[in-house]
Amino acid sequence: MVSSYSGPLLEMREVVKRFPGVTALDHVSISLERGEVHALMGENGAGKSTLMKILNGALSPDEGSIVLDGTPVELSSITVAKSLGIALVHQEVLLAPNLDVASNIFLGHEPTASFLPVLDRKRMNVEAKRLLARVGLNVSPTTLVASLTTAQMQMVEICKALKDQARILILDEPTSSLATRETERLLDIIRELRRSSVTVVYISHRIGEVLAIADRITVLRDGHDVGTLNAREADANKIVSMMIGRDLKNWFPKRDSVPGEVVLSVESLRVPGAPCPLSFDATRGEILGFAGLVGSGRTELMEVLAGIRSAESGSIIFENRTMRHTNVRQAIECGICLVPEDRKLQGLILSMSVAENLALPGLRYHSRAYRFQRKWQDKLAHESVKKFRIRSSGISTKVATLSGGTQQKVVLAKWLALKPKLLILDEPTRGIDVGARAEIYEHIVALAESGMTILLVSSDMEEILGLSDRVVVLCERRISGIVARVDADKELIGTLMTGARAA
Repeated sequence: MVSSYSGPLLEMREVVKRFPGVTALDHVSISLERGEVHALMGENGAGKSTLMKILNGALSPDEGSIVLDGTPVELSSITVAKSLGIALVHQEVLLAPNLDVASNIFLGHEPTASFLPVLDRKRMNVEAKRLLARVGLNVSPTTLVASLTTAQMQMVEICKALKDQARILILDEPTSSLATRETERLLDIIRELRRSSVTVVYISHRIGEVLAIADRITVLRDGHDVGTLNAREADANKIVSMMIGRDLKNWFPKRDSVPGEVVLSVESLRVPGAPCPLSFDATRGEILGFAGLVGSGRTELMEVLAGIRSAESGSIIFENRTMRHTNVRQAIECGICLVPEDRKLQGLILSMSVAENLALPGLRYHSRAYRFQRKWQDKLAHESVKKFRIRSSGISTKVATLSGGTQQKVVLAKWLALKPKLLILDEPTRGIDVGARAEIYEHIVALAESGMTILLVSSDMEEILGLSDRVVVLCERRISGIVARVDADKELIGTLMTGARAA
C-alpha cells in the first residue's frame, strides 16, 4: 500500500547518542526525500557511521526520534530496519567467497520448494538474474564470488539490499576500492535507482563524486549537523570548510623544487602474469604517479619493487646498483619501503598499540641480546605522534580504535622511521577524510622536496593529477603511456587507462 503522506520519506529528529566519555551525536537532524540521493559527509569521527547504524537498527539512540512516512518508528534491530525497507551496504564487502552469486544474494533467506524443505535453486537463479540485470552486472548467478572483482562484489551487495525491497539504501564509501570506470558505472546504477524512487544515502570523502551524484548534502562535524546544502549550489571549498571548520585554500601543496637525476631504472621487468615487460624510470625528488583500472597490474608491479613478489626477468637499478632483492628485508636494506594498499590487513596489527606498530619495522635494528629496547620505542612513538599529528589518547592506544586517517598516518610514520630513499605509496588516502587527506598530501610533498623519490599508486584521478610530476598509465598490465604533468588531464589519462589510445 502506497502512503498518502506527502512529507519527507524519513526524518531523524534531534538524535543523541552517547558512549562512555564521549557524545558521538549531539541533537543531529536529517531528512530524506523520496527518490533522492542524499550525501552524508564529514571527517572520520564526525558521527556519520553512528548515525547510519542508528538508521540501520544496529544502534539505538539515547534521545530523539525517527519518523518514517509520517509515523514514528523504533528501529530496534537490523531485522526491523530491513522489514521497513532500510538497508546498509558496508564499505568492506561482506560476502562469502566460497559461495556463488545467487547463494550470497539469498544467504539466510533461501527459497524452498513447495511443501518440501529443499532449496529451490531454479527460483534463486531466476530472481538473482533479474536483480543482476537491474544493476547491470553481466555475470551468471552461479559464478563463484571469489572470482569476481571488487567492483562486481559491490554490485552483488547492492543486489542483496534490493532483494529485500529496500526503499532507503545506505552506501558507505562504495567507491573507495574502485577505479574510475567502475566508479562511473556505480554512479549510473545509483541514478537508475533514484529514477525507480529508491532513496540513496551516499557516504563518501570524494567531493567530486558527491557533487556529481547528490541532490542534497548534509555535513557532520564533531557529532553536530553543520547544515544541509543543495548540491547544485555547493562547491568543494564550501563543503570542506563546513567539514573541518576552516578554509582549505591549497588542496594540493605547491612544489618548489625540480626533480633531479635518475635514481630508479626499471628495465624490461616482467611481472608475473603480465603479457609483456615493463620499463620506466624515476628521478630523485620526483612523485611518479601510477594510474590504471582495477586489475591493471599497478599493485603487483609495486610488490615486485618492494620484494614481496619476484620478477620473472628484467632488472631494477637503484642509485646505479642493480637490485637483486628477493624479499622485503633485502628491499628495505636497499632503501625501498612500501606503504600497502590495505592498512588494516597489511599495514597494521590492530590489536597492538600505536607505539608497538610504529616500532615494528625497526625492531631488528634496536634490539640487543634479544632484549627489546622500550626506551627507543617510546621515544620514536612520541616523535612520530608530534611530527605526523597522530591523534590518539596516548602512544599505548590500540590502533584499532583510531580513525582511518589516523591509522594511515601510523602506517606512513612507521615506514618513514627507516628513512627510505624510495617510498612506494599504494592508495595512501583511501577511505580517509579531507582533513587527514590534506595533511598526508603535505607530508608527501615535503618528502619529495627533501629528495625522496615517491611512487604513488592511486585510483583518485584528482590525487594523481594534483601530486604527480609524471604519470605512468597501465592498461591490462601494460604501460599504455607516460605523461608529463603539463600534458596530463583527466581525458588523456582516462583514455590511456582504457587502452583506447596507444602510448
